[in-house]
Amino acid sequence: MTVTTGLSGNELFCLAQKGFLPGNIVVGNSVHSLGIIGSVGSNLKAILGGELTQVTRLIEEGRETALKRMFKEAETHNASGITGVTSQLILHGSNLEFLSIGSVIKSNNSGLKLFSTSADGQELYAQLDAGYQPICFALGNVAYSMGVGRGIIGSIKTLRRGEITEYSNIFNDTRHLALKRIKAHALANHANAILGIQTTILPFSGVNEMLMIGTASKAPFLVGKGVDDVITSDMTNIEMWNMASLGYMPMQLLLGTSVYSLGLVGGITAAIKSFARGELTELSRLIYDARENSLGIINDAAKAIGADDVVGVKTYVYQLGNGLVEFLAIGTAVKKSSSVQPQSSQLPPQAIVVDKDTYYNLVSDYGLNVNINEGSKPINKNVSSSVGAVILLIVLFVFAIYHIIKAFFN
Repeated sequence: MTVTTGLSGNELFCLAQKGFLPGNIVVGNSVHSLGIIGSVGSNLKAILGGELTQVTRLIEEGRETALKRMFKEAETHNASGITGVTSQLILHGSNLEFLSIGSVIKSNNSGLKLFSTSADGQELYAQLDAGYQPICFALGNVAYSMGVGRGIIGSIKTLRRGEITEYSNIFNDTRHLALKRIKAHALANHANAILGIQTTILPFSGVNEMLMIGTASKAPFLVGKGVDDVITSDMTNIEMWNMASLGYMPMQLLLGTSVYSLGLVGGITAAIKSFARGELTELSRLIYDARENSLGIINDAAKAIGADDVVGVKTYVYQLGNGLVEFLAIGTAVKKSSSVQPQSSQLPPQAIVVDKDTYYNLVSDYGLNVNINEGSKPINKNVSSSVGAVILLIVLFVFAIYHIIKAFFN
């Protein structure tokens, strides 16, 4: 029987070492009207800021429906597992499609319960070899709005330099709420670990969705009964295997967010200095302080849970507009443990070889990028004619404000 699989040759090799054979690609989807989400997103809660619970639930239900349909299709193929599971959002005009895709794998082990995982074949090999049995694809999400009310307060505070706590609190709350929900999802499926967590912010229809996906798993050497005891990690499974070979196990995924403003006067000064060569000291200090603050947050959190180290720390910078910059630090706290040790002495080369893309989707200059999971809004690419005019207006505005302030202080 002919099999159509999304698994590469390297993935097939790795899974064969664990007794799995490839099956067909399975798909589940659910299409919803974007107008419903947009109308809910414009309610009083969106004005006040914070989580939009109705929107969160609408998106969650759409994702869950797509996942259930994919799972049901996998059962018709007598699957033992589904690998490389995704949960995507795709725009179709005024409609939103929730799409889940994965590749079936089969095993001769009749006692193996059907599982699903976000890991590809190579990552799944490393996970199994490190002693973690996958249970299900897990997700946690939260839809939120910056809010007009908080935006006004925050905008006033942007006149001074430093952290804008109103914005920092919104981002910190939403990120940790998504993390709490993915942990609850894992616990409901009797898992004690979530591995390979990926975090994405998806903007659409006037709101943002914070999404975390990963693989809820079970490890016999982990003990815990509550949500706070579920192990979380954003390390790749191959990284986790390497850490296990060194005697370390993951503890918790840690997040630190800071939103900073350059301030009105500092922004004008930096803008004027940008016309000449040399360091922009105001921007240098602001970015340094914000990054250090974010790193300090995860360092303090690691100490609080008794971690030995925080590994794989990554920092991200997002321009929020109006002189606001968000800094996000994310990493996994780890601890030495004598109970973790991979089954194999080393990973096969096929587990670490990066598969090369052979298809490139080049978006037309006149087209739209409609796959929200690419991390960009559907923006018309043909905007070069207006960029020059916008830049000119900004320059004129900066000089006008500068002369007004100079005249005021003189």
